Amino acid sequence: MTNEDFLKRIDLFSGISPKYLKAIGSMCTERVFREGENLVTQGDEGVGMFIIVSGKVKVVKKTQKGDSFDIATHGSGEFIGEMAVIDGAPRSASVVALEDTKCLVLASWDFRAFIKTHPEVAVDILPVIVRRFRETNEKLIGLSRLV
Repeated sequence: MTNEDFLKRIDLFSGISPKYLKAIGSMCTERVFREGENLVTQGDEGVGMFIIVSGKVKVVKKTQKGDSFDIATHGSGEFIGEMAVIDGAPRSASVVALEDTKCLVLASWDFRAFIKTHPEVAVDILPVIVRRFRETNEKLIGLSRLV
């Protein structure tokens, strides 16, 4: 399966035209993370997003007190780090491979350059990113009530 074929099955990219998917697919590199390995670490620079081809990861948020909370688990066909391709801000959480995990990695600088010349792609993905942000925000609000 090509990167383009895989990307069109991903919620974030499902509404994007095939010609743009091909270009985005060509920007992706494949990376394998071993069980227990961090894909990203909270506070590090956000340099890209990860589309999970196979395997499973968990998203972990550390509080200022040093407590850690599992926020989400993601598997094949899901994505993480999508905010980094938009704003490049530090990672808001860590992501750890729960098993050997293969990802397509999309570098922020490549994607930002692409959406500058093709802004319609940004318009197509923003509703998915906003929905995901709202869902995560609700989970965090629920966790904060438990603490």
